[in-house]
Amino acid sequence: MTKFPMTVQGARALEDELNFLKTERRPQITEAIATARELGDLKENAEYHAAREQQGMVEARIRDIEGRLSAAQVIDVTTIAHTGKVIFGTTIDIMNVDTDEEVSYQIVGEDEADIKQGKISVTSPIARGLIGKEEGEVVAIQTPSGVVEYEILEVKHI
Repeated sequence: MTKFPMTVQGARALEDELNFLKTERRPQITEAIATARELGDLKENAEYHAAREQQGMVEARIRDIEGRLSAAQVIDVTTIAHTGKVIFGTTIDIMNVDTDEEVSYQIVGEDEADIKQGKISVTSPIARGLIGKEEGEVVAIQTPSGVVEYEILEVKHI
């Protein structure tokens, strides 16, 4: 089985969601199904069908999360020695050489990526261009708008 990298925070978020679905959401839906059954004829019972549909979605999400967690290789970057090299899980401060615009990204697994939170997927063009490089290096990265040069200002293990 292929393992997929995931940060400790990403794994914790999935575990929290899984716990919520199993301990709170699943019992709520079971109760809603029981209540809807009491209303009579199941063929024309909209509440029953809606609750069953919700149950199916929740059970599918539980299976999805369990699958992701079983295939995850959780990497705690804080336990890895700081060498100034960009690796999975590190937070990188980079500067666009042409515009002097600075931005900070954390390289995370595909499931955790959220550009609004500054988290980019390890498979994204920017992350692929940065992985293995070191602080102070200037890196040319192919973006949809063309090649952009970034200087790696700082690599943080947080």
